[in-house]
Amino acid sequence: MRRVFVDTSAVYALLVASDNNHAPAAEAFRRLILDQSQLVASSDVLVESSALLGLRVGLPAVATFRTELAPVLEVIWIDAELHERGLDVLLTRGNRALSLVDAVSFLVMRQQRIEDVFTYDEHFADEGFVVL
Repeated sequence: MRRVFVDTSAVYALLVASDNNHAPAAEAFRRLILDQSQLVASSDVLVESSALLGLRVGLPAVATFRTELAPVLEVIWIDAELHERGLDVLLTRGNRALSLVDAVSFLVMRQQRIEDVFTYDEHFADEGFVVL
């Protein structure tokens, strides 16, 4: 079974109809479901997505995320060690535009041997992952 990491940018595009990437995100998500891909996200992505949706769109969007999208995700829970390793990646990259959540996501993807990512964030392609 193909495993695909889901990034916050894809969650946001999928759930927010006014987002510029909404239509392609909806189509990509439909294909992933039809292909029976296993969708994977980290607990950090859940937190970041909830915060972004709540801030920009409102709590109803967070509720939709919780009830309709989050249940289809396999969640990798981030522990203190992985968090610290993510901080190391963030600091060694020296890229102010890179987020800690992205740095941890890179580690999770490598740890889980996931090459494909559902994202609209260019940092994943820069790291050598296959952006859908």
